[in-house]
Amino acid sequence: MENDNYVYGMRPVLEAIKTGKKFERIYLKKGLDGESFHEMMTIIDKDGIPFQFVPYEKLDSLVGRVSHQGVVAVVSKIEYADFESTVDAVVANAAKDPSFHPLFVLLDGVSDVRNFGAIARSCECAGANAIILPAKGGAPVNADSLKTSAGALLRIPVSKVSNLKVAMYYLLQMGFQVIACTEHCDKNIYDIDFKKPTAIVMGSEGRGISSSVLSICTDRAAIPMKGTIGSLNVSNAASIVLFEVVRQRMIK
Repeated sequence: MENDNYVYGMRPVLEAIKTGKKFERIYLKKGLDGESFHEMMTIIDKDGIPFQFVPYEKLDSLVGRVSHQGVVAVVSKIEYADFESTVDAVVANAAKDPSFHPLFVLLDGVSDVRNFGAIARSCECAGANAIILPAKGGAPVNADSLKTSAGALLRIPVSKVSNLKVAMYYLLQMGFQVIACTEHCDKNIYDIDFKKPTAIVMGSEGRGISSSVLSICTDRAAIPMKGTIGSLNVSNAASIVLFEVVRQRMIK
């Protein structure tokens, strides 16, 4: 009832959740009911596991016409890092070594797996300490994102948080500046001092950074452009910002 990518069936998925197996998302057939289903939903809500109600045909497309009983769970490809422990360790390293400049990247609703993989590759190449994702609404770590990242997702810590805004407040408390990368501002990335402990926020492909997340950021910065299109693919934009960070931090 299990392969490298999925666990399916009501009881197998429920038992896998109870034993601590990590899932990218659990797909549930619309209209499910019963004692086991309600027990599962209680644990899903408590643990913040991403889930989605879908038509039966979606489940068949994932695992074929097997007895999945309306429940298919997608197994996580990586072990996610604990957010607060990751931040605390990075801050402790910076306290010991003045030349160490912390850098985190937060993704607000980036859902395209190839964009996510490309961002992860740039993060690893730029020396970012971790990528922070929301538990719901973000791209999964799957075969496509792993391939596009060229293995970076296996090298750089990735944390999933139940609430991105709470994570941002924690970073602020730990002394980080939180910079929103958005074209809707007058300041550009070359006006930001990236030698400070920095968390960069990148928004979703369609909506950009949500207003509630923007309101927490300590500053906003745009990538200056000369063309008429007015925006870049999010993975390209992330790469440009990250390597401006690298450029500044290389200057003695």
